[in-house]
Amino acid sequence: MRKKALIVLAEGFEEIEAITTIDILRRGGIEVTIASLKEKHVKGSRNIEVIADTTIDRIALDYDAIILPGAMPGAENLSASKEVSSLIIEMNNKKKIIAAICATPAIVLAPLGILDNKTATCYPSMETNFNNRTTHKEDGVVIDGNIITSRGPATAMEFAFTLVKVLSGERLASLIKSATLAS
Repeated sequence: MRKKALIVLAEGFEEIEAITTIDILRRGGIEVTIASLKEKHVKGSRNIEVIADTTIDRIALDYDAIILPGAMPGAENLSASKEVSSLIIEMNNKKKIIAAICATPAIVLAPLGILDNKTATCYPSMETNFNNRTTHKEDGVVIDGNIITSRGPATAMEFAFTLVKVLSGERLASLIKSATLAS
């Protein structure tokens, strides 16, 4: 059965983190749906506009993973969305993959309690938003149960390959790494 991932984009998202992840997951045969918060046209932090497949209010809960790119104000906009928060909580309750990169682990996941009793990483200095129930690591990517976190734009490929590995296996992730000349 083909795996399905939802990537949620908010105004001000980090383009490298979003596009790299979408590209690598699609290379891995994972069905990726791009959802925006309001309008289908959503502009990133570097003014690159992406046309989403749908909006968050039209999403059914039939995904294996939810992916949240970072940057500011993208992470803050995701955090302010009640729909995104509800979706994250529901997916966590079902032990689905919740993947966040850059500022989103600290700005979106931590306030929801998703990182309580977990080990996670995020963009440098954002870990001050973690409470004392979250263990911070400076690794490029951290997996703790169903939660995958990553540091930022430079770790986007590692983050994406990790998602392919978790969703579809090490062999496929290795094949895509080789085909894209990733080390």
